[in-house]
Amino acid sequence: MTTTVPTQADIDREMAEAHAAQVASGTVGPHPARNYAPYRSSVLRHPRQPLVPVRDPEAVELGGPVFGLTDVTELDADLTRQYAGEPLGERITVSGRVLDRAGRPVRGQLVEIWQANASGRYAHQRDQHPAPLDPHFGGVGRCLTDDQGGYSFTTVKPGAYPWRNHENAWRPAHIHFSLFGAAFAQRLVTQMYFPGDPLFRHDPILQSVTDDAARERLVARYDHGLSVPETSLGYRWDIVLDGPAATWIEEGR
Repeated sequence: MTTTVPTQADIDREMAEAHAAQVASGTVGPHPARNYAPYRSSVLRHPRQPLVPVRDPEAVELGGPVFGLTDVTELDADLTRQYAGEPLGERITVSGRVLDRAGRPVRGQLVEIWQANASGRYAHQRDQHPAPLDPHFGGVGRCLTDDQGGYSFTTVKPGAYPWRNHENAWRPAHIHFSLFGAAFAQRLVTQMYFPGDPLFRHDPILQSVTDDAARERLVARYDHGLSVPETSLGYRWDIVLDGPAATWIEEGR
């Protein structure tokens, strides 16, 4: 049996059709459908059966997520200092605030990030992209939000990378974010993008967010005040957990 690999033109047409269908049905919003057809693996992974009620909610609501062998330290938030050597790539500082729907700071949130290196490759055994690994860059970090809901990471700007969603498919440069609340069940996973990326219009994951304003909220803005002289360029990206201005949640992906 021969499987036809969709071309970029096929994906562009599917994205346009999906957007038109949402507009016609009045369902355009900040969160995409789990079975968004142009994003092939989303169709394969989204739940098809009714959710199973949890008999013991307290067993799920575990108190205080803790990861790693030690407490969260300053070094965890600086991905350029976690190894003995210097990582390759453009140094960047990514900072922002975690806010609730009323704009109030959310304190003490565990914020985790993971990303590809400057060549567009993850330090993960399942990543077979033939780009070089960087022995001085692991691509993961974490921190806790401060009293103003603030977080900050120092890292390198990730590279774009190919993926097999369709012919000549490339992901725009992005950083994955995960936020935990007071329990393991309280988790938000999303992605942050960089301004002006020419791959935006070709990417089914980003384009699955059909609301223009919601999609723009996934793109960080360059902030010269966050740039560190002779060290790194600064990007600001705030995360809103709920409400009309909520950050897109990457559910089931």
